Amino acid sequence: MATVVMEQIGRLFINAQQLRQIPRFLESAFPKLPCTVMVSDVPWVFRESHIVTGYRPPDQNWRYYFLTLFQRHNESVNVWTHLLASLIILVKFQELSETVDFLRDPHAQPLFILLLAAFTYLGCSALAHLLSAKSELSHYTFYFLDYVGVAIYQYGSALAHFYYVIAEEWHAQVRSFFLPAAAFLAWLSCTGCCYGKYASPNLPKFVHKLFQVVPSGLAYCLDISPVFHRIYKCYSSEQGCADQAVVYHCYQVLFFLISAYFFSYPHPERWFPGCCDFIGQGHQIFHVFLVLCTLVQIEAVRLDYSERRSFYESLHGDLAHDAVALFIFTACCSALTAFYVRKQVKAYLEEKQE
Repeated sequence: MATVVMEQIGRLFINAQQLRQIPRFLESAFPKLPCTVMVSDVPWVFRESHIVTGYRPPDQNWRYYFLTLFQRHNESVNVWTHLLASLIILVKFQELSETVDFLRDPHAQPLFILLLAAFTYLGCSALAHLLSAKSELSHYTFYFLDYVGVAIYQYGSALAHFYYVIAEEWHAQVRSFFLPAAAFLAWLSCTGCCYGKYASPNLPKFVHKLFQVVPSGLAYCLDISPVFHRIYKCYSSEQGCADQAVVYHCYQVLFFLISAYFFSYPHPERWFPGCCDFIGQGHQIFHVFLVLCTLVQIEAVRLDYSERRSFYESLHGDLAHDAVALFIFTACCSALTAFYVRKQVKAYLEEKQE
């Protein structure tokens, strides 16, 4: 009996010793603090307007940048907003898959594409903000990947709006060109963003922004047009608007416009330089409202998928199959464009080093 007791005490002692090693293990696993440097300590390409500190030093190993997911730096909020949102999308997909047959129902394919596109752009954005600080080439590579994700999401949104949201009158006006134009503008948005990033050392800041904003703005105007028409039609009717999906669509538009403002203008850090380095940047606010826009958009489309089935089944026929093919084509063209511009960037950086 005494032997058994001593064995148990010995095990407890060993377990206690192991528990004491946990802080040391965590300390060795994570990079030493402080892990951030001033704006003057990083190359020009990493610098953000009015952000003074919180930068991660370049040229560390990959493990360092992955582990900065759990440290405070000026990209932490940008990473976590989209990382958490991508997890919410996965949970949403799991919930929908219990009632929606994504594999056998062709009319559910645009909804699946929207979920996939949203998860893709959120995941690519989180990777870009987490890993782009390793080197100049990594910075360009991961942001080009981010732009591919944005193009995919633009087309996915356009498809969902055209398939589930559109009213019959607007469908008659745009059906001959809507999806091909949406695919082209999504690719153009990716191309403009990639080229603007590549040429940014030789461009004024506002011109660089134009390459990002103008193609994306044109794409948004087309992609959101079925939603705008639906909102107008609902609220201009004599009976008033009692459609719950339209309410979510209104929030979608509102959240997007707010996010677009903070993407275009570096507020509030422009008013308080150095005070928003870790939290409160305009780009962080942009992320938050874009996530809200995406989540209410998915809920609105889900409601339209459930409640307007007889309408869009008769309106579109077998369009879903062609739309899926166009989605894959758009994603491939955007990825190839980003890959080509990355090659140009790599050649430029190698030439600069010689």
